[in-house]
Amino acid sequence: MLNVGALNEGVVLDHIKAGNSMEIYHYLKLDKMDCCVAIIKNARSEKMGKKDIIKIECPIDTLNLDILGFVDHNITVNIIQDGQIVEKMSLTLPKQITNVLKCRNPRCITSIEQELDHVFLLADEEKGIYRCKYCEEKYRPKH
Repeated sequence: MLNVGALNEGVVLDHIKAGNSMEIYHYLKLDKMDCCVAIIKNARSEKMGKKDIIKIECPIDTLNLDILGFVDHNITVNIIQDGQIVEKMSLTLPKQITNVLKCRNPRCITSIEQELDHVFLLADEEKGIYRCKYCEEKYRPKH
């Protein structure tokens, strides 16, 4: 049995779809933060079969939960203080995402005005469809 030390203060991201932890690591820019991070891949899960878990030793307000909601709104966010879970947060699809996605429309104002924020709005919550705020181009993942 693998044993990763308990957090005294921080955040545990649980129920991450197996294999997606590195994508979340990059989206949250954890490589740029000066905090302790533990990634557990392919942990056994009764509910999911396999899952990934990320333990982050940092205050919750340093993380962009909107990015998490966009990447996978089924992730459970456990907030740890004094070694105890003090809050469990469920995520939802964010209504707006800023500077996470890039518009691929070459005629969009964001491809001309480089300093302009890339803003996508949730157009269809049921299907998880986002559209560019400026040109209404539908976001299409690369894969």
